[in-house]
Amino acid sequence: MYRRVDKVTLKIYNTDIMIPRFIEKQVLSSLKPGKVCAVFGPRRSGKTVFLEMIRDKLAAKKVLSVQGENLDVAEILSSMRHSTLAKFTKGYDYLFVDEAQKIPQIGQSLKLLVDTEKSLTVLVTGSSSFSLRQKVGDPLVGRISQYYLYPFAQMELKENFLEVKENLETRLVFGSYPEVFQAKTLSEKRRQLEAIRDGYLLRDILELDNIKDSLFVFNILRLIAFQIGNDISYSELAQNLNSNKKTVMRYLELLEKSYVLFSHPGFSRNLRSEYTKTPRYYFWDNGVRNAVISNYNRLESRDDVGRLWENYCICERRKKSAYKNIFANRYFWRTYNQKEIDYVEERGAKLFGYEFKWSQKEKVKTPKLWMQAYKNARFSLITPKNYLEFIT
Repeated sequence: MYRRVDKVTLKIYNTDIMIPRFIEKQVLSSLKPGKVCAVFGPRRSGKTVFLEMIRDKLAAKKVLSVQGENLDVAEILSSMRHSTLAKFTKGYDYLFVDEAQKIPQIGQSLKLLVDTEKSLTVLVTGSSSFSLRQKVGDPLVGRISQYYLYPFAQMELKENFLEVKENLETRLVFGSYPEVFQAKTLSEKRRQLEAIRDGYLLRDILELDNIKDSLFVFNILRLIAFQIGNDISYSELAQNLNSNKKTVMRYLELLEKSYVLFSHPGFSRNLRSEYTKTPRYYFWDNGVRNAVISNYNRLESRDDVGRLWENYCICERRKKSAYKNIFANRYFWRTYNQKEIDYVEERGAKLFGYEFKWSQKEKVKTPKLWMQAYKNARFSLITPKNYLEFIT
């Protein structure tokens, strides 16, 4: 079903239908007695719904589902008392804990549980890699499987070719967070995005290190949003923010650990002319990037389509790599005389360079210096004509 809304044709999705997530089978296979399975990802990426989907697959089993933000639950699961934990989980086959990073000493408590209650299987989620991975990673070495759940990846959406083509512009502008994806109008998508921006992403960032200055977070995100595809300068950012380099680097690290941004360093092996001083940053979701700068305009009236396209393709590629266990080192490549490649993957002892162009009329030549310097290198141009193979 389609409806004309705000001069854009949007598909109207049935919000009662749960879209299967790619990691579902992997997570189900990791659920074993005496083990912990952890799913990390940004807030509102669908982790709570994902737990419900997993629970439905375990219909014949007894599942105790709790929220880490519930103070009563937090008190019990942080008690470090075997008798308390055993009583709490008695009679259940599975313990599901959503937003587990909210619970003090959750890693030690889960270790105590799975070491003593051998028949119990535990599944936890967390919206902060910085917080939850620290809390559960070390205590549960050898007892934990870890997965990541991002906003919808194109490879998870069962769309035909026509639907993919029709929805591409909406993805570039509004992104793929589940609630935004299933919103029925552009104005509703915008409201959902701004709620994510203001209420959830910032909340995680501010809680990570007892940060109080939300305006500083917004300002640094705005500056990064305008520099997608460009090398950033920590000193320049610090000057624009009336701050210092160390503070800027600290905030960018927190933004990465709370799944707002990710970075790629510069690639260098052979040439003195290769630039590697500072990384490039991208947003995990195009919609969040556009919400940060409050720009939801159609592509035809924007001057940043190239940035949106590059961010979208690289982000979707990262999701694909995570879900399909494609192990690669990721970079950009640039020389001081401005020869560059947007995205480089190093995998299987080979180098794969990719350039992203929204306009299919632009002619892009394979950088001779790149091919001469790296005999095991390849080069591809990614456009709206061939991008699906790259991201799905």
